[in-house]
Amino acid sequence: MSTQVRIQVPTGIVEGTCLPEFAGVLDAFTHNFAEHGEVGASVSISVGGETVVDLWGGTADPATERAWQEDTVCTVFSCTKAATALCAHLLTARGELDLDALASELWPEFASAGKEHATTRMLLDHTVGLPAIREQLKPHCMLDWDYMTDLLAKEEPFWEPGTRCGYHAITFGFLVGEMVRRASGRSLSTYFQEEIAGPLGIDYWIGLPEQQEPRVAPSILYRAGKDDLRTPFMAAATTRGTPANLFIFNHGDWMHSGVNTRAGRAAEIGAAGGVTNARGLAGLFAGVIGGRLGFSAEAVASFGQASAATHQDATLMVPTRFGPGFMLSMDNRRRVVGGDSVIMGPQAFGHVGAGGSLGFADPAEGLAFGYAMNRQGPGVFLNERGQSLVDATYRALGRSGNAAGFWA
Repeated sequence: MSTQVRIQVPTGIVEGTCLPEFAGVLDAFTHNFAEHGEVGASVSISVGGETVVDLWGGTADPATERAWQEDTVCTVFSCTKAATALCAHLLTARGELDLDALASELWPEFASAGKEHATTRMLLDHTVGLPAIREQLKPHCMLDWDYMTDLLAKEEPFWEPGTRCGYHAITFGFLVGEMVRRASGRSLSTYFQEEIAGPLGIDYWIGLPEQQEPRVAPSILYRAGKDDLRTPFMAAATTRGTPANLFIFNHGDWMHSGVNTRAGRAAEIGAAGGVTNARGLAGLFAGVIGGRLGFSAEAVASFGQASAATHQDATLMVPTRFGPGFMLSMDNRRRVVGGDSVIMGPQAFGHVGAGGSLGFADPAEGLAFGYAMNRQGPGVFLNERGQSLVDATYRALGRSGNAAGFWA
């Protein structure tokens, strides 16, 4: 039976429920507030369809001292990519989209500038060669769907599609989302709500309705300091014209100022604009592996299979591994300054969000995991807060360690 939790932490109260066997997750969660600067956050975990951890706490908005409540939501940044990818996979499962067909069969304008042979699968696994746009983008570009998709259709790829892997940090949502729109006849936001979030009964939006605004915890953005470790990605970002440089300096003003505005949260930003909490993230993946969305066992297994992997991602400049729209376990602890990693089970699939949020499933364990917070941390994958929660989860499941690069 779950234990009711109410614990004082430096920024408020942690509340919720936790099975005694998962007390290590509770300890790690409260430790993040005490030692790692957590401001407000939630973590939710289910195993075999049963909720074993559901915790929240701290401060949702330091400016008003509003507490983080059970139903508080926040922007989860690139965790949104998994939700967008699942829209494409659901269409595929229903015979309305073919991942290995040419993208131009649904999107004729896309067959230009060297992209004539690009497939939808290449859009999903970051190999299509459009990690950024070279043309100087207008400030509110990410709020204008047609503007972004028109530019992407015309853009010359940075490499021959399918021959290299480079993280499509912003463009992913417009590329995959446009395929969802053309295959379904509905916008990405509408399709996700009507076919996934609504049927699962989860608080998760790609394009937040105005009536939900009072529940939002504003994002506390991470600003790199002069004492931060100079990672390979940071070095590449200073070289004009590289994918890393264009990603950082040519995607408009959403990440800098728009993310905490009404317009910024209302926009359909399928790569980064999702608004939810830990329960929504875990609920999404529980629905996938629990059969509620109708995915076959074979389809779910394919989500955790690497379709793209590289020793040097063309954007992030670190080793990366991707399934079709999902991040897989990536262990860079001994290979990269700063150790940007996300270490899960060998069959796990999900996605990290900028600053450290995370949602994933591990079908071998029947595990669905979600972690969302308002204060971003450093790095491009998980930081110590999120990884400590993942580690405590696998220990509670009896796993021995992650020295091999995944929890075994």
